[in-house]
Amino acid sequence: MRGTESVRKTFDQELAALKQTLLRMVDLAERALDDSVTALKEQNLLLARVVIDSDVEINRLDEEINNWVIGLIARQQPVATDLRKVITALKISTDVERVGDLAVNIAKCTLRIGDEPLIKPIVDIPKMAAIVQDMLNKAFDAYDLEDPKLALAIAETDGRVDRLYEERIRELMQIMALSPRRVNQITQLAFICRSLERVGDHAVNMSESIIYLTN
Repeated sequence: MRGTESVRKTFDQELAALKQTLLRMVDLAERALDDSVTALKEQNLLLARVVIDSDVEINRLDEEINNWVIGLIARQQPVATDLRKVITALKISTDVERVGDLAVNIAKCTLRIGDEPLIKPIVDIPKMAAIVQDMLNKAFDAYDLEDPKLALAIAETDGRVDRLYEERIRELMQIMALSPRRVNQITQLAFICRSLERVGDHAVNMSESIIYLTN
């Protein structure tokens, strides 16, 4: 009996440590996304480079979590709810790593725009980013609290993000028709909008993983 209790305690401790590592990765990805949008608004090329450099640590944590999960399954052979918790951590880390990559994409687009005068004030993209960041925050809270209701609310918001994405693309195409010489900047802004839309998709993926965990 004591042996069983000891194994259970060890597994619970490892699972808690795994979750804390994932939440640390989450913090880095959130910061990278926020900084990438700030770099765009302010045309802060130094901050854009910081975002790109910071992705190394996000990738390192993702690899650490992957190896950790493989080792945990091999050592503990979890089943039922325990196995779901481990698999959910792995799924979410994959989505978080992609959020980090998308933040890097935004930063690279900002570098490509450089200090070129902007075609219009950067107002609508940060509004879209704020909605996406709220979706991410809710996804991370839902994971931390294992709250399926909060997870369901995330998917409902994604339609709004999709509509905003379509509106921004239409607007950018209209501007391109009037200012064809600004094609580089318009293309980069379109890529940024696409990256933000994809972040929303990853937040939805996380919500689906949380629902899987709690069912």
